[in-house]
Amino acid sequence: MIPISSIKILFSNKRVRRLLIILGFALIQPLIIDPGLSSGWANESRILSIIQKMESSFDSVEDYSCEVEQIFYLDGKEDQRYSFKFYYKRTKKIRVDFISPYSGMSIYYQGGNKDATVKPFRGLPSLKFKFSIHHPLIKTAAGQTIDQTDMGYFTNFLMKNFKKVKQGEDEFYEDREQAAFLLLAMDYIEEKNLERYQIIISKKNWLPIRIERYHLEGQVLEVTVIKDYVINVHLEEKFFTP
Repeated sequence: MIPISSIKILFSNKRVRRLLIILGFALIQPLIIDPGLSSGWANESRILSIIQKMESSFDSVEDYSCEVEQIFYLDGKEDQRYSFKFYYKRTKKIRVDFISPYSGMSIYYQGGNKDATVKPFRGLPSLKFKFSIHHPLIKTAAGQTIDQTDMGYFTNFLMKNFKKVKQGEDEFYEDREQAAFLLLAMDYIEEKNLERYQIIISKKNWLPIRIERYHLEGQVLEVTVIKDYVINVHLEEKFFTP
């Protein structure tokens, strides 16, 4: 048995105290989480929470309308700009009324169909044409088909890519009215190219009010601004019939 007096001398030794400190640090270090990593997890968790709220909110949407401005860029410079009213009814009935350009033109689409109807002049309702939804005349300037334009499709796109694509930079901001985040995602048209999406969500209805699309390197491709949402006003079926 070691005398108590010897134990006192042993623990008073500086080398031993230093050894105990190092040993103690080694034991607690695995419990210390890198702040940057913790922040990344927190941001990803908050982004997932926002997307889930978007999904939940859209589940209660029977119909909606909004005003949209889309700006398309070529080599970083504005190339084309479109303004239109967008109408949606559950089971993917869609109507687009152009404001600029092509004022007076409307496109009608019934979910599941492979074609859409175009009425070029509001003043001539009997004049109408059918086109495949893949026809260049009724795709967006980026190549998006009309069945890819509603917010249900966009919300599904966000969730699928959040789960599938490894996220890089952690960018998240929110206040009482809005939440904004960066998402890395495959392009929403053919899902071939990795791109960056900067998205602003209104907390009033959990729908996007601004979507910015970029090359992975940072060059802007497209900016969409959405305003004046009107939700669940019981849009009639005939409103979506050309």
